[in-house]
Formats: sequence, structure tokens, C-alpha cells
Amino acid sequence: MIIQQLHDHRIVLVNQDSFYRGLTSEELEHVQEYNFDHPDAFDTEQLLHCVNTLKSGQPYQIPIYDFKTHQRKLDAFRQVNACDVIILEGILVFHDSRVRDLMNMKIFVDTDADVRLARRIRRDTVERGRDVDSVLEQYAKFVKPAFDDFVLPSKKYADVIIPRGGDNHVAVDLIVQHIHTKLGQHDLCKIYPNVFVIESTFQIRGMHTLIREKDISKHDFVFYSDRLIRLVVEHGLGHLPFTEKQVVTPTGSVYSGVDFCKKLCGVSVIRSGESMENALRACCKGIKIGKILIHRDGDNGMQLIYEKLPSDISERHVLLLDPVLGTGNSANQAIELLIQKGVPESHIIFLNLISAPEGIHCVCKRFPKLKIVTSEIDQCLNEEFRVIPGLGEFGDRYFGTDE
Repeated sequence: MIIQQLHDHRIVLVNQDSFYRGLTSEELEHVQEYNFDHPDAFDTEQLLHCVNTLKSGQPYQIPIYDFKTHQRKLDAFRQVNACDVIILEGILVFHDSRVRDLMNMKIFVDTDADVRLARRIRRDTVERGRDVDSVLEQYAKFVKPAFDDFVLPSKKYADVIIPRGGDNHVAVDLIVQHIHTKLGQHDLCKIYPNVFVIESTFQIRGMHTLIREKDISKHDFVFYSDRLIRLVVEHGLGHLPFTEKQVVTPTGSVYSGVDFCKKLCGVSVIRSGESMENALRACCKGIKIGKILIHRDGDNGMQLIYEKLPSDISERHVLLLDPVLGTGNSANQAIELLIQKGVPESHIIFLNLISAPEGIHCVCKRFPKLKIVTSEIDQCLNEEFRVIPGLGEFGDRYFGTDE
């Protein structure tokens, strides 16, 4: 049902059953005693290789397992090409932590035991050429104990538990909607749920085109940068906590709304971050703004030179301001300082105009609880650690100190 509803995207279904190990001649002689429902029955290493290959955007040849001979077909395989969505299906896919770690969403289908048995009888007799007695014997001897020992305990690893399986249309619709949302995001937003890129419009693309143009006048660069910064600040403020509030309108009616977060401050990374202060002040009347100066050269941007922060910063949510996220070294140093001052990691929102993928990886791996809000994610860093395509030295261009 998920595949049918995601028909407009490249989707591949990978079955754990395809990775059954072929039985040895000795195992074949005692096949009735072989436990096909034990994790050791699968070639988990090859399954890991398959999923990693597909996640890297490469095709893969999935083996075809013959359930009548209990061997893999030597002259045939299933060719799977690069895709947007990988659905990995199998009753034991949650057993190995290495496999679990590759998943973005883990779904456990919770179905009544009688229904599971009826499905197994129908499948094994129709598709796998077995008689009912052998299916029931295998169920009692291996399947039910394996469920109790391996499948049911893995339920705790699930992100979503679906009662009734495919009959639960509400659950399936929610999952499909979630996948659609992820597919519409930048690849890094799929990896890091704490990274937010403001929705791109022709206006935003147009402003990026202007400020990236090397020959733009200083006046226009500042004007359009300020517009973009204001959008990023407003988006960042939307991630702050709020409380419900009712007010009476001039018509005498009651309006149910929200009240803004009161304990808030900004912290700019000198000097480029100071370009974002006016937009923050325009949005938050009387907001306190602290400053951090980090030496970017010589020591990989890790040398703290100066800091002046509100004395009660540990009690506030913090908007960290720096228009360009490059390597992430300076950002990490600034974030580490805020945490040392008592600011909870989850209370920090890092605002910037453009981000390099390397910087996002650097910051998010070290601080997974903070949020990053940006207007665009660029391609990469070059060998000089400059963002490409980038927009040059933002501080020099904004304050007019470039050559």
C-alpha cells in the first residue's frame, strides 16, 4: 500500500527473505530440523552491503532464493537501481543493530497471532509448495518460539507501530505523508531532522542570485542580504516554544492565539554575525544580544578571542547568528561556549544564510539537539575551505571593507 501511494517516486522493495543462506548438503539432509526463523539463517553481511550500496546511489544485484530447493539461484538475480525510497521488509530486520542504524523510519506491523498463522499457511502452501501439516509443525517448533525470542522483543525499536497492518488506512496515509515530506527536503534535512531550509521561492532564489553576483553594488548587497536575513530570523523564531493565549479583539470577540517566548537572546559571531543583529532587533523589541569572537585562521577556527554574553543566558533560548556555515569549526566553538555557560543544547537555534554540507555534518554530529535554520545549502567546500558557489567574504562585502 505504501508503494502504491508513492507511485510517483523511485521506490525499491528489499525483502530480507532474499538473503537466506543457501543450505549445505548436510543441512539439506536434515532440512526438517533446520530453523529458518533464526537470525543465523540470513546472510546479514550481504544485506548490509546491499542497503549501503543502494543508499550510496548505486545499483545492486539482489540474490533470488528458491524456497523449494533452499538454495540461491546461481544464474539469476534481481537488478535493483538507484532509488529515492528503500523499503526493507522482513520479520527479523530489527534484530541486528547495524541494520537498524541504516533505517530512517522503523515500522512494526502488529497483527493478531491467528491472522499471522493463517497468512503463513496460505503463503507456504500456495507459493512454496508445502503441505499444511509440515507448515503447522514448523510453526509450532520454530516459528512461534522465534517470534517470542527475536521478533516480539524487537518491537521496542520501532518508531511507528501499526495495528492491523494494511487494513489500517490512517496509519498508512500518515507514513506516506511523512515520506512525501522527506522527499521534498534537501538530502541533509532527511539525514538531520534538526536542519531546516526555508522554503525556496522565486523571490528567495532571486535575492540569492543578486547577493552572489560578484559585481553587485554594496548598497544592493546589503539591501537584499537584509531581506534574506529577516526571512531566516522569522523562520528561526517559529521554532521557539510558545504558550496559548486568548485576547479580546476590538469587536469584543475572543481570539485564541499564542504568546511569544519571553526568555530569548541573540549571540552574534563577530564580525559577519553582526550583520544579522538589525533584523533580529526589528523582530524582537529590546532583545539582548551577546557577542563571540573566534579566530578563524591558524588553529582551524578553534581559538576563542572574546566573549560578552548576558549574565542570565543559561535561562534563555539563544539565536546564534553567523551568515555563513563553512567548515563548522567556529560554530562548534561558539556552541560549546554557550553550553559551558549553561545553555541547554536544545535551546540553541543557529541561523545563517548559506551552509556548506561539510559544516552541517560537523555541527549536527556533535550537537544533534540544536536546530540549524538556513536559506540555502551550497554544494561543498573547496580545497581552501571556501563555500562553493558561496558568496565570498560576507563580512567584508556587507561592511564595505573588501578590496
